[in-house]
Amino acid sequence: MIVHPAFLNQIMVVQKIKMGFIIILTSMCFLTPVHQTQIPAVTISDLSLKNIDFAMNLYRQISSYHDQNIFFSPLSISTSFGALLMASDGVTHEEILRGLNLEQLQRADQPELIPKLFQLLHENITQNGSLKLDQGMALFMQQNFDVEKTFVNQIKKFFDADIKTVDFSDTKGSTRFINEYIKHKTKNKVTEMISTLDTQTQLMLINTIFFQGAWQVPFNPNITHRESFYIDNYNVVQVPMMVKEDKFFMMEDIPLGARVLKLPYQEGVSMLILLPNKGMDYTVIDDEITAEKFISWVKRLQKIKLEVNIPKFRIEQSYSLHNLLPHMGVASLFSNSANLTKLSKDKGLKVSEMLHKAVVEVDEMGTTAAAATATGITPYSLPRTFIVNRPFFFFIYHEATNCLLFMGRVIDPNNN
Repeated sequence: MIVHPAFLNQIMVVQKIKMGFIIILTSMCFLTPVHQTQIPAVTISDLSLKNIDFAMNLYRQISSYHDQNIFFSPLSISTSFGALLMASDGVTHEEILRGLNLEQLQRADQPELIPKLFQLLHENITQNGSLKLDQGMALFMQQNFDVEKTFVNQIKKFFDADIKTVDFSDTKGSTRFINEYIKHKTKNKVTEMISTLDTQTQLMLINTIFFQGAWQVPFNPNITHRESFYIDNYNVVQVPMMVKEDKFFMMEDIPLGARVLKLPYQEGVSMLILLPNKGMDYTVIDDEITAEKFISWVKRLQKIKLEVNIPKFRIEQSYSLHNLLPHMGVASLFSNSANLTKLSKDKGLKVSEMLHKAVVEVDEMGTTAAAATATGITPYSLPRTFIVNRPFFFFIYHEATNCLLFMGRVIDPNNN
């Protein structure tokens, strides 16, 4: 696996040394499950809806730079910002609230409400332990760094964060220590995440998320075959196309010019595929995707007999969020005017770099054990078809809360 190196920008000196604060979010997705619990539905629903709209805004920001494959974890990114809300104050705090679409959830008399919602959401998704969605947070601090005790207590309480002390002046030792932590938390899927560290780094916040599971109805690998995938009117590639004939949930969004297919994993997680109609420009559709649209698709799904054709694909993407988020209104956090006084009273603390890495693999089963149960259906009439042979969107979400765990866009299934 190729891992993009992360490095800290040179620290500017203005009367005193500016301290760097790196955030790295590593999101590994290998297809999975979930569970439902009795938790305040309205508040969890509000957070999930806000997170979907944040995901769409971030997606559009990323897509404005290129026409390639996209994949990221909105939950991983927003969870890190949930922690940063507890560290920030003033303009920086307000920018994070607006940028994450969380402003309406803020209550002056309940400063811990949003972190509490993230905690409840995480507990709701993973409560029975069967879901292999392992999410973790760690704060690496320079030895003798003066961090506010309230912040440490909060990040432990709401995010179950690990607090680690390292000597960043020993760049090789601290790099090795942090990489080992990431490797362990992502089940050895992310190795050598960091190649270099600046000796003046003071803090590093890392959020990891690992997702693994199996299709509820696996595809038969024996009938996967090479098929054409039409990237555009001029470019066609051959891809391994998986085929499954069964009853699936599907709906058609006629005004949008697209169809939606639900492919369930085990334990209450599903992938939603949004396939633009033939001749429909996907860039027109992606401007129309909202949380409201997403929920309407889920509600209007109907079960019908279908022959589904979907390509196997693997996407690995890395994003420098410190370059993307200022365009979404979160700017002061990465500048010398950052207000992180709830994290530390030390002056000049800012987020120097915020990195996000995400990987998804889609194949016939998700787990090898599922292959043995592949059975065919002999129809009395030819079934309708859902052939994913052109650019499409996909969303992996927790059904009970509508929490968007991952989202992506596939332009070329062969291009990692």
